Amino acid sequence: MRMGVIMDKKEVFNKIADLVSDQFDIDRDKITGSLNFREDLDADSIDFVEFVLDLEDTFNAEISDDDAEKLNTIDEAVDYVMAHQDK
Repeated sequence: MRMGVIMDKKEVFNKIADLVSDQFDIDRDKITGSLNFREDLDADSIDFVEFVLDLEDTFNAEISDDDAEKLNTIDEAVDYVMAHQDK
C-alpha cells in the first residue's frame, strides 16, 4: 500500500533544497543539484546526520547508514528519494 502522494523530481528537489537552505544557512537560490554536502557546505558528520534525519521526516522514509554514506550531492539525495518514495 502506498502512503501519501508520489512527487515528481522537481518537487523532491525543492523540498530537499529548502531543507538544505534552512539547515546549512545557505541562500536557496545558490542550491544546485551538484552541491556537495561535505565539500561545498562543509558539513561535518553531526550536520549530515541531522540532515538525513530531516530527510527521513520530510519524506516519511528510512535511510540506512550505508545508504546515507552514499549521498554526497543534492542530486544523489533527490535520486534516492525518487527511487524509494513508492515503497
